[in-house]
Amino acid sequence: MDQSLSGGRGHVSVLSCFPPSVGRDVAAAVVKPLRASLGNPETHSLLRTDREVKWTMEVLCYGLTLPLDGDTVKLCVDIYTDWLMALVSVRDSIPPPISREPNPYAQKILRHLYSLFLPRSDQMSPVYLSLCQQVLCAVRTLARESAVMSRDTWETLLHFLLRINHAMLAPPTAAAGGVSNLSMAVLLEVWLLSCSQCFPSRSLWQMCRQMLSSWRHQPAVVEHWNRAVAALTSRLLLLTFGSSFPPFKVADEDAALIPADMEDDRVPQTWFRFLHMFSNPVDLGRPLVAGSAPPTQEEVLRGGDSQLPIIFFRAMRGVSKLVDAFLGVTVDDREPTELLLNTGLTARIHFRDRLPSLGVAVTRSPFRDRLPSYSVSRPRSGSAPPTPVNILSMPSAPPPTTSPPPHNRRLKPANVSKATSKPPTTSPSSPHCKSSYPTPPSPPPLSYCLRPSPSPLRCNVDSLLHLFGCWLFDAALINKDSERWAGGRAEACGTLCRIFTCKKTAEDILPVYLSRFYLVLLQGLQVCEGACPPVLASILLNSTCLFCCDLRGVNLLLPTFTSALESVLLDRDLLRFKSFVSVVDLRRPSILILASMLPLPLQFGSVQSEGLLNRWSGGNDVSSFLSLKPRLISVLVGALQTESDTHNTQVILAAMLNLVQDSALGQGVGQSQQETESQCGGVRRPRWTSGTSGNRQTRGTSTIQLDSAGVLWVQFVRLLTQRLTAQWRNDSAVCLSALEVLGGLAKVEVRVEESERRRAVSSVCSYIVFQCSRPPQLHSRELHSIIVAAFHCLNVWLTHHPAMFDHQDCLLEVLEIVELGISGSKSRLGQEVRCKEEKELNPASLRVREAAEATLNCVMQVSGALPFVGDLLNEDALIGRSASSGGSVKKFRYFVVDSSVILAILEQPPGPEQASCPSLTALIRGPSGRHTWTLQLHLEPREGRTQAQQTLIPERRGVAQEDSGIRCGVKHKLFPENMDRVPSVKADLSIPALNRIVPDGVQQQLERLRAVLKRQQQVKHPPQVSGHLVVMTTCRPPPPVTNFQTARLFLSHLGLLTPETLKDPGTSGVPTQLVSLDSSVPGFSADLRRLDQLPSRNCDSAFVFYMRAGQRTAAEILKNVESRCSVSSHFLDFLSSLGRPMEVGPQQGGGTSSRSPEFPAVVGDSGGGVFNGEKFVLTFTDALTELTFIVPSSSSSSSSSQAADWLKSPEEAGSKTESPSRLRSHVELSQDSAPQSTSSPADNLKSFPSVSSSFVSESRLLIVWVERFEDAESFLACDLLPEKTTDTATGAPNVHLIFIHPLRTGLYRIRFHENATSKFGLVVPLVNGSVVSKRSLAFLVRETVINCCHRRRLESDSAPLPHVRRKHLISDIILRYRHCHSAPSFYSALFHDL
Repeated sequence: MDQSLSGGRGHVSVLSCFPPSVGRDVAAAVVKPLRASLGNPETHSLLRTDREVKWTMEVLCYGLTLPLDGDTVKLCVDIYTDWLMALVSVRDSIPPPISREPNPYAQKILRHLYSLFLPRSDQMSPVYLSLCQQVLCAVRTLARESAVMSRDTWETLLHFLLRINHAMLAPPTAAAGGVSNLSMAVLLEVWLLSCSQCFPSRSLWQMCRQMLSSWRHQPAVVEHWNRAVAALTSRLLLLTFGSSFPPFKVADEDAALIPADMEDDRVPQTWFRFLHMFSNPVDLGRPLVAGSAPPTQEEVLRGGDSQLPIIFFRAMRGVSKLVDAFLGVTVDDREPTELLLNTGLTARIHFRDRLPSLGVAVTRSPFRDRLPSYSVSRPRSGSAPPTPVNILSMPSAPPPTTSPPPHNRRLKPANVSKATSKPPTTSPSSPHCKSSYPTPPSPPPLSYCLRPSPSPLRCNVDSLLHLFGCWLFDAALINKDSERWAGGRAEACGTLCRIFTCKKTAEDILPVYLSRFYLVLLQGLQVCEGACPPVLASILLNSTCLFCCDLRGVNLLLPTFTSALESVLLDRDLLRFKSFVSVVDLRRPSILILASMLPLPLQFGSVQSEGLLNRWSGGNDVSSFLSLKPRLISVLVGALQTESDTHNTQVILAAMLNLVQDSALGQGVGQSQQETESQCGGVRRPRWTSGTSGNRQTRGTSTIQLDSAGVLWVQFVRLLTQRLTAQWRNDSAVCLSALEVLGGLAKVEVRVEESERRRAVSSVCSYIVFQCSRPPQLHSRELHSIIVAAFHCLNVWLTHHPAMFDHQDCLLEVLEIVELGISGSKSRLGQEVRCKEEKELNPASLRVREAAEATLNCVMQVSGALPFVGDLLNEDALIGRSASSGGSVKKFRYFVVDSSVILAILEQPPGPEQASCPSLTALIRGPSGRHTWTLQLHLEPREGRTQAQQTLIPERRGVAQEDSGIRCGVKHKLFPENMDRVPSVKADLSIPALNRIVPDGVQQQLERLRAVLKRQQQVKHPPQVSGHLVVMTTCRPPPPVTNFQTARLFLSHLGLLTPETLKDPGTSGVPTQLVSLDSSVPGFSADLRRLDQLPSRNCDSAFVFYMRAGQRTAAEILKNVESRCSVSSHFLDFLSSLGRPMEVGPQQGGGTSSRSPEFPAVVGDSGGGVFNGEKFVLTFTDALTELTFIVPSSSSSSSSSQAADWLKSPEEAGSKTESPSRLRSHVELSQDSAPQSTSSPADNLKSFPSVSSSFVSESRLLIVWVERFEDAESFLACDLLPEKTTDTATGAPNVHLIFIHPLRTGLYRIRFHENATSKFGLVVPLVNGSVVSKRSLAFLVRETVINCCHRRRLESDSAPLPHVRRKHLISDIILRYRHCHSAPSFYSALFHDL
């Protein structure tokens, strides 16, 4: 170190050789007349020659060393600061020699001013602080404004600042008030100015680094070093990466530290030297090298209120900010500062400096804005805010009950400690931590917040580790047995985790860095006694995507992370962590890590590896990945049981469905093998079968035997239904996700007891009853949306498991719930039974009633099991297949029953073999869809017919034989033969004879009657011809009737041809029960086609894109799917599993072809672009949903604007319709009447009912397959979407993006951009950060699309259920085309042929 800095006599005056009184008197006598001339601009300086000036300067030098009891020192400072301005501007008060040659005199003045900063007894007085501030401000002004400073003056100025800072900051005790803060700020600012105007020499840089290393025990040093380095980093990133890189925002006053005119080539040099000026921050944990001035270890620890741990933490936090800046994470580091002119203290006043703590309040949280962009749920109403607490002070027990609640604590200013604070629990092996030491200052709380994703332009991991790796790895392993350093160590571990999780796709990291990083994780994730909870929490908070970024060898950490997650997720209270992190914030990333680990055991199966690090797994057997599956499932179940946060619970539910589906598909082959073995062995097994995993491990009493997907399914369903009807029933967001997961579990193919499914249905019914029975004041749109979702979940269970209706109690319970939804109450309440005619319709809401009607339709059709055969048949198709000729709807009779069902009856003339069997074809159009039935009237039950008998025609009898049998004559009598032999009695005469009581007129009538009877007896007597009897021939039936009024017979058999059904109810606007429609009115056929076009199921669509690495434009993305060579084979496998190919175009019976060609034959050599909607699409259909997946390609769109039309609704795309010559079908939309234009892929899709109907939905779903994960940030959806889709009324884009990225492990990483502004924005089962297997990828994508569209309909006011839309159109048809005629005219029309 330079001799002038370490000792020397450059600042010693000659007056020091005389007695003190002499020097004091001389100085006082000299400075007073000089000071008098400073304030008067008309007065010239008394000193005219160089000799006079030098002599006076010796006096002034001595005057600066005098005590502050007089004004001599102040006058000396005023004179010197005024003379220094000679380098800025010439003044008359400045002696002429100084004005002529200001640089030599300024150098000497600076050496003299050093005397002012030497230690003195009164250095804490306000006068002294003011004088120091005056000198420092003058020096800063000199450096800012002087244009004539020479290199020697610059170096002298820097030497001066180094010396005064060394004098104040080097001692182990606290620095003198705020002077040290200001002096450090001036030093760094002047140094930066020197780098711009006169770059310091190498010796100066070395000297500064050595001296700064001896000041690191002062908090002001690390504070201002962080500010200067951050400002330089912001400037460096702009020069290195350009304006497209996310800016590193710093405070305006910090950004002003960097001179605007600094040359670009000097910025990197200055930044690198400033970065290493502080040396390794880990040296703070090594007291022998923390500072060179303290002579002993004890002085360092006791000095400065033991600030080393918090200084170490602040240094690591500064490094962490720099790492975030290089990763491209937008970090706003602008913190206001206040310049306290009275003390010279530059204080950073900010709300983050005032967090309550057990020690000294510090600045912002080091972990804020550090994590990937996962959706953050809004806080639950009535919940307290997260508790801001400490990192360094780690009590082993909960905080004392005497302390106030966290959210009621008052904000504390800096450097104020609480009297009730306790010393940290230290290890007895640490010689530096004793109970007599004050509590180390505490950093701000850890937190999990929404954090922007790293920039795709970020530098590589190795580059960052070359810069900061040495410091970070050393800090992560510093003093592992001492909790005093836990804050800085936790910051370093979290920073390392963020660096490695920001690894780019296909990027290689040096093995030495990976090994050191894994060592840090292994030691930081220890859960045994003596572990460090802050480090564990920091690692979990920053490792959410550690297992989904293709780090080589990271799966070997699976046992260690499993143990760490067990310690966090299975602990409801988390008392070890509550003192420094919010429980919710800690559990959220832990759940995401668990979700990314769940597919690994099944993916790698029974792969044996000795590298699974059994030593760190707590003694459990982890010889294979599959052996960890029971532990992971136990953690998942335990996490759901202990979780109380809404967002966290939804993520757990999504992981559950993912796990069950993956397990069910993974053990499918094993199930069939076990069934075969069971049948061969003759052993009777339950109806559910176990899976392929043979490992059963028990961890505590709550662990279940999880070797079967069926058992896992049962456990999850029971847990969900129990909590749905108990703990979650008041949380609408969780209930919605739980209902969606229950619906997904209903679709998982597992073999379980039928009673388990009935139990699930019963739980959903109970949940609906509870929600509907809430008090009226609690009813809201949100509540009714949940009830509608519950009915939809019930529909899913009923359609996928129709066998439940074989159980009468289940059917009765479902029908009671339907009745409750439609009418608002049940007919059977306990012992009381009310008829439905007596009930008043009072449903919870119209939406609830419509949802219940949909469930009723589902119940009525569940035995039919979609797809219905007759769905593709309309009038033209039926007439073409029947025996009639012609092709017009006039061949049909149209009736409406109960104002809800349109019957189209076609009376078919019978063929030769059906001459006596009335037959007809009925086309039934109702709210539930269109169905076709063919009916014939037979004379015996269906079961009694022979297989060969097609129709029941009366058998013709043969001609009777004249001589068949022996005929005996029989004489018929009215009374018994012995009646005449019975003697009469008086009672016989009680009834007089008829001839005695009748009058004469009646007597004549009786005579005529006797004559008629006599003639009748003669007719009955066998005739005789020549004495022989004549035999009568047998009577034969008349020939069968061949002309029937089958429509009349059909309606009569249904009980509809009665006076009551045709009677006008007398209510205005309400038609009769049976109404006929006039099909001859113009527009009738078009309205029927409109009705057929309306779907009976929810129709949704999604668009699939393939994005190769580095692509940016829409044209490049659309061109990929044209060739198989441009896409991955896994992408084609994914397309084939999404749905089956469906041909688009007009067909004989409707809009789509009933043929389903095979996927390989359709895709051919294309990369999936054949499914662009021109000829083929991919469809997935079940009883409730129709999904259409379209793969846009450049061949179907000449520009990106045309590609955007694919997502337009019919109203938006009304100006473009399909060409009649190519695509006009029998079921076109009414919107097709718009002006014609050139055909486009969007127009082609209109001929496909499911596609065109899906456009009505406002939700836009894009599924993007990305080869490079970071390209998801640069995907420009606006180029593929019309402008109005990105600007909604709420200002938030209504576009959902699902990015799928294949990993090297064979798994797939998911990134989901959903609507974060909605309370129901977190869609399951795919959440941001999910990792899924190839087996379950398509299933989970479909479920996410279905749930996303369903949630959008729940939130929309213009999205009625499909059956409601059909019902409204049926009502319009009735009002427009009903026959207004009398009952006789109605009956008469039935007997007339059409």
